[in-house]
Amino acid sequence: MNHPDLHIELRDTIAIIRLTRGAKRNALSDGLVLALRDAFDNLPDTVRAAVVDGEGPHFCAGLDLSELQERDAGQGMRHSRMWHAALERVQYGPVPVIAALHGAVVGGGLELASACHIRVADSSTFYALPEGSRGIFVGGGGSVRIPKLIGAARMTDMMLTGRVYNAEDGERAGFAQYLVPEGTAFDKALELAQRVAQNAPLTNYALMHALPRIAEQSADHGFFTESLIAGIAQASPEAKTRLADFLEGRAAKVSKD
Repeated sequence: MNHPDLHIELRDTIAIIRLTRGAKRNALSDGLVLALRDAFDNLPDTVRAAVVDGEGPHFCAGLDLSELQERDAGQGMRHSRMWHAALERVQYGPVPVIAALHGAVVGGGLELASACHIRVADSSTFYALPEGSRGIFVGGGGSVRIPKLIGAARMTDMMLTGRVYNAEDGERAGFAQYLVPEGTAFDKALELAQRVAQNAPLTNYALMHALPRIAEQSADHGFFTESLIAGIAQASPEAKTRLADFLEGRAAKVSKD
């Protein structure tokens, strides 16, 4: 898990995974992408949620173009698949992941953010997909994940025209679920991670792994998958304890505060 451009800190049940390549706007080298994969593959069993952050004024400005090599079609495909495997470990790894976005969330950085489960942006955040103007195409899963956030038409517009979304327009478009003042994205992401970590682990796992797959199924298949997951979740010992706590007045009721 050791890599000079990735720092991992454990705070109780939270893993903080920070890109530490601030001088390069946290551009993603191949080594850094593989380090992210290894980090999520090797999280301790005590971790219940993770925060992904970027050192300095930017979350991640995308692919490190200085590493962009001349590749034949097969090599290019395998390189893309390496990114897919790494970011799959973020989306379908062991714990929910909250991204703390600030500054540039561009290209591969937006692909990384879209693999996380919750995105918190501060007011300095901006989003872009400059691949179209550089003669390349997204290769880290962006063509699958980003349209699920903002729609295919918006993504097409971004890649055709170079459109840049600021923090406010980006939240309205669906890039982020939370928008906070500049400099506070990490604090909010950590607060959310601590709240998420209190959930039953099996429920969190189902939300990460079952919910996106149900969304891709037909209604009939989705209903059946839902019933299977609901049955498994409610049969767990932790679910029985939590429900008993609620019914016997030991758990807080939902309120608007």
